[in-house]
Amino acid sequence: MPIDQGAPAIRLEEIRRRIVQAARDCGRDPGEISLVCVSKTFAAPEVEPVLEAGQRIFGENRVQEAMEKWPPLREKYPGVELHLIGPLQSNKAEDAVRLFDVIETVDRDKIARALATEMAKTGRRPRLYVQINTGAEPQKAGVPPQDADAFIAACRNEHGLEISGLMCIPPHDEMASPHFALLNKIGARNGVKILSMGMSADFELAIQLGATHVRVGSAIFGTR
Repeated sequence: MPIDQGAPAIRLEEIRRRIVQAARDCGRDPGEISLVCVSKTFAAPEVEPVLEAGQRIFGENRVQEAMEKWPPLREKYPGVELHLIGPLQSNKAEDAVRLFDVIETVDRDKIARALATEMAKTGRRPRLYVQINTGAEPQKAGVPPQDADAFIAACRNEHGLEISGLMCIPPHDEMASPHFALLNKIGARNGVKILSMGMSADFELAIQLGATHVRVGSAIFGTR
């Protein structure tokens, strides 16, 4: 079946409308909330209709996939801001620093050290978010909540990194709201104002609980 090129752009408009409504419903300025369009696993021809519709912030979870997909798209569509939202291996730190504008998954000392080294070497300064494993799930990446303050301090004081945001992915079988509230609390006590939380199924709830960035993929592109 051929790709319906118009469908993602139509769904994008609906997500934008819902973001505005969710913000207004809780007394927030819709301009405070950024939509990160999650384009992981979708090929360039599937992403282009969304770019044509004016979307410029995108999330990818694999460095290699993004390296193959995005340089040609960036040539064609200036102003793209690319977020790494998947786990980062230290041997990919150089590529990540060169390609991404935001790395949302800083979660251990080895990664912080590698990023500091590559940022010093390249002169590039992608914005860095610490990923918090709010559900303390052993199979999931992220800093345990009880270690978050110490890790943020180590990134800043030992590695000279500016931590501008926090990110979380709540457990899929639990209510998301306590996890969003926890991320907000950790951010507040560490002077971190950017909160990347909420996905296709729960971004409106995340906005109510302080999200500044919501990561939406399947509600725009459809199922993978």
